[in-house]
Amino acid sequence: MTRLLKTGPYAPPEPRRRLTASSPDGARINIEIHGPQDAPVVVLAHGWTCSTAFWAPVIRDLAADHRVIAYDQRGHGRSPAASSPGGYSTTALADDLGAVLDAALEPGEQAVIVGHSMGAMTIIAAANRPYLRERATATVLVSTGASRLRLESKVFPIRIKALRKLAHRVMLVSKAPMGPVTPISKRLLKYVTMGPAATPEQLDACARIVQSCPRKPRGEWGRVLAGLELDAEVRRMPVPTAVIQGTADRLTPAVHARRIEAALPQSEGLTELPGRGHMTPVESTEDVVALIREIVKKYGQPETAEEKAEKSA
Repeated sequence: MTRLLKTGPYAPPEPRRRLTASSPDGARINIEIHGPQDAPVVVLAHGWTCSTAFWAPVIRDLAADHRVIAYDQRGHGRSPAASSPGGYSTTALADDLGAVLDAALEPGEQAVIVGHSMGAMTIIAAANRPYLRERATATVLVSTGASRLRLESKVFPIRIKALRKLAHRVMLVSKAPMGPVTPISKRLLKYVTMGPAATPEQLDACARIVQSCPRKPRGEWGRVLAGLELDAEVRRMPVPTAVIQGTADRLTPAVHARRIEAALPQSEGLTELPGRGHMTPVESTEDVVALIREIVKKYGQPETAEEKAEKSA
């Protein structure tokens, strides 16, 4: 397995606490908790082929004055792969998020939930779950789509729709070994996932994370993404939701973010980041963190002792 960075802003910080959540089908989900206990809570859900390590620069900033809960999607990072193909689905994603919230939040406690790519799809998949309305004060969807990924991705700019869809499907479901991190593999990863201004340090961090993802979960989750159909769930999102997107994203181009934002019942707007690719939390950490802080300030502040006393009176 490719080793993650040990030092620098993109190295995963050591969590204050680790937990393990148990999903309804028995899947074990690794949870990491950072920052002070008595602070506004932010939950981070990473995307396809990533892990909690992907959020390293975001966690380093937010954990100064937020309790940050990050978890590994099943088959990524420290969370074991599903034991059967049925363990890979949007239902499983939503189940796992609910299990994480149950394990990491106190009864009645709420959080702002942030998802990147497949992590944002996780939030959308949970739109009809009672726990999302009860546990989330707001959500932030980062660099994501809800449907038509094979058709609208721009990794393979093929004019014939059928061939374009086929090429993107092959890319998504492939379980071929990725090999070690090399200059060639990093150049390919940058083309697929990052904008032209991504730094060598950012690229190296992302390459190590992506190439640490096991082959089977990568292909099984890619199959889920290839058939993704969550447009109806976007229209059911029960809480205020902000969207952020890089304009140079080839995997989930800006057309996805614009469609999602237009369909949200309680939109907090769309922020487009010029020249940024799919890995926006790494490529443009300050912008992503600023938006999260803005949403937390508006929707995610914990109640004061006086407010709690008034409610109980």
